[in-house]
Amino acid sequence: MQQKEVQVSPFLVFFLIHAIQVGVGILGFQRIVIRSAGNDGWIAVIAAGIVVSIVIFIMYMLLNRHKKDILQIQQELFGKFIGSIFGLVWIINWILLTVTVLSSFIEIVEVWVFPTINIYIIAFIFIILIYYCLTGGFRVVAGICVLGTIIPLYLYLTFLFPLEHTHLRNILPIWNHHLKEMTIATKDMSLSYLGFSTLLMYYPFIKHAHKSQKWAHFGNIFTCFIYLFLMIITIGYFSEKQVSHHIWATLSLWKIVELPFVERFEYIGITSWVLMILPNICVLVWSASQGIGRMVKIKQKKVVIVILTTVYVLTVFMKGRERIDYLNELSAKLGLFLLFGYIPVLTVYSYLRNKIKEKKK
Repeated sequence: MQQKEVQVSPFLVFFLIHAIQVGVGILGFQRIVIRSAGNDGWIAVIAAGIVVSIVIFIMYMLLNRHKKDILQIQQELFGKFIGSIFGLVWIINWILLTVTVLSSFIEIVEVWVFPTINIYIIAFIFIILIYYCLTGGFRVVAGICVLGTIIPLYLYLTFLFPLEHTHLRNILPIWNHHLKEMTIATKDMSLSYLGFSTLLMYYPFIKHAHKSQKWAHFGNIFTCFIYLFLMIITIGYFSEKQVSHHIWATLSLWKIVELPFVERFEYIGITSWVLMILPNICVLVWSASQGIGRMVKIKQKKVVIVILTTVYVLTVFMKGRERIDYLNELSAKLGLFLLFGYIPVLTVYSYLRNKIKEKKK
């Protein structure tokens, strides 16, 4: 476990979990889910939230048993060489998610706000800002997650404007899709929750870490509530065919917002969303740099520079909807495999291994 000076209180896990789950995905998750589940998409949101809570419970079973991060656990279970290879997979996963978030958000800024924006410059500004945040250590990263959760809360109130034109009867009839379609929709919805795997890395940086489990579940429940709120409004406001034409349905809901001092609220909304994107990227890059630092014994600040340089190059290269879609699909498949496949298997293996050791003693 880490020294107490660099650890954070257990309740901050609420913000760490929620901040990493709400980012670019919430701006356009509706189209993907409704494509499979139609007006039953809200059920898929709840189902995905329950599945994620189960995975968080399994993660805590593993972490509480070993009281180490995922890289140390894998090296303990499989040896230093194989454990390091598995650790490298986690690091690649976090870097891919970072590039996905950053490139997707820059694309949104380019399409909705500044069509002629220079991608090289805006990506560089993000990289400098992220580096500045990460130099403060994990406590600063946790603080950014708190600010990134509390300050933008006012944005959710703006989604009440479409309620005047929302027909909640659109959610009826309930469960008019096959189980296979609902399963696919739940899987697609789970992609929006990805990122909470970073818990596996910052667990040792939490004081009395076993007490933070309830806060992790509360953070996930809060995220699920926000996704559910937006999904119900989207189903009531748009038809299924209309949603299929909106890549970012959440942003489209802002078009109806009318305020005396601003004509197009989506400009304010997108710029405010930076406060949600920043914690996403900071936690992911911190986790990746912490993992590489453990594996090769290099100072974390130097590793951060290497990772951010890599992220910058990949972000600039990933220009265009086709490339970003491919990157989303790749990072989603890897993330789903690690969280919903590998982690449960690893937890069972760890449990059986400990039982065998106890019997031998």
